[in-house]
Amino acid sequence: MPRVTTLLPATEDAIPILCVDAAGWPSVAAALPPLAAAFATATGFEAKPGRTALLPGPDGALACVLFGVEAGDRADPFAVGRLPDALPEGTYRLESLPGDPALAALAWRLSGYRFGRYREKPAPKARLVAPEGIDAAEIDRIAAAVAAGRDLVNTPANDLGPAEIEAAARALAARFGAAVTVVSGQALDEGFPLIAAVGRASPRAPRLIDLTWGDSGAPRVTLVGKGVVFDTGGLDIKPSAAMLLMKKDMAGAAVALAAAEMVMGAGLPIRLRVLVPTVENAIAGDAFRPGDVLASRKGLTVEIGNTDAEGRLILADALALADEEAPELVFDFATLTGAARVALGPDLPALFTEDDGLAAELTETGLAVNDPVWRMPLWAPYGSLLESKVADINNVSGGPFAGAVTAALFLRRFAPAAKAHIHLDLYGWNPSTKPGRPEGGEVQTARLVYALLKRRYAVARDARSAS
Repeated sequence: MPRVTTLLPATEDAIPILCVDAAGWPSVAAALPPLAAAFATATGFEAKPGRTALLPGPDGALACVLFGVEAGDRADPFAVGRLPDALPEGTYRLESLPGDPALAALAWRLSGYRFGRYREKPAPKARLVAPEGIDAAEIDRIAAAVAAGRDLVNTPANDLGPAEIEAAARALAARFGAAVTVVSGQALDEGFPLIAAVGRASPRAPRLIDLTWGDSGAPRVTLVGKGVVFDTGGLDIKPSAAMLLMKKDMAGAAVALAAAEMVMGAGLPIRLRVLVPTVENAIAGDAFRPGDVLASRKGLTVEIGNTDAEGRLILADALALADEEAPELVFDFATLTGAARVALGPDLPALFTEDDGLAAELTETGLAVNDPVWRMPLWAPYGSLLESKVADINNVSGGPFAGAVTAALFLRRFAPAAKAHIHLDLYGWNPSTKPGRPEGGEVQTARLVYALLKRRYAVARDARSAS
């Protein structure tokens, strides 16, 4: 599949892109060569966000680009992502950039992504010189990991089943010397009964993928990603309109793998574990049913109130396994509830954790790297909505209220030993193209989690080395 090109080293031939806001435009215009300034005036350029002007030199060749930006807190850190598709072929450099140059370079890279498995989609031909002072290699690594995750989410279910997700995990592990084990068949039935139950109606066998990497004595961090390759809703079948995007119901798995690629590529000093329960929630004679009572790895019995709440079931078994080694941090990523989208929309994943300090750190880091989240309450009294008359817990509340909260409370029951459990309820899809975010699959929160782990553990390592 096509990949966006890497950032280029500095070159004197690069065409400058002058980033200007309304307040600074008069002074920029005054400093332009007379011909260029006259051309900008004649073509009606205004220094409004997103506006561009291609200014010629004396020989008629492109001499520089004007790009309107917004100053202050409302500025889009990814605004430069508009340019790769707006500029002609050539090599460019950013000048007078008001925001973070690393985020601007990343936006350029991320905007160049194309999913071309089934139809060729030419990538932009505009190339960017890495802004001075940034870690260009890291930007390229992050962009490559995001692209790989987007590819997984964008691939339809006929070409992406549990076996293909396993293959992607094994390929990633091979690149970085990680170990992979896969639980399936009778071992899955016995050890992870919720995963087995959800996936048993599909001819494509369910499984649990377990990837480990790093020094066994390092701080333990576990990423759990929901890998439902397609969700019909099961016997509580979805209407057709609600099934159209269900290929993306494995976006949590893609996020976990993308974040893992970033972590391993940076060599962070942690013991990383990635757990991906992957299934297809299909319909057949042996599909699990509303009213069934299922065992779980944790030992809790679960009454099925709705077969379309399958994601929390497979995550529950994976979280129970993660919890057995009491890691410092457990993140789970899932396209879990429509309630989270009603509350926060498609662009803002819901964050649930009981750790106030960690919630603040995640929120701050998300804003810093333009991968935002919004904290939602783990309101303990709502746990009573999950009570069952015949089992330890029901998988749904049965009512219309607080669906994202009750889903998070359900998951919390399966990871009590972890020092901190972070649940991220995300959409995994860009409904329309925005700078740095092409329409289609998106690995929301992967960059956030990597940045948080880098801040926590790489900085701690550097401090120890300096002492």
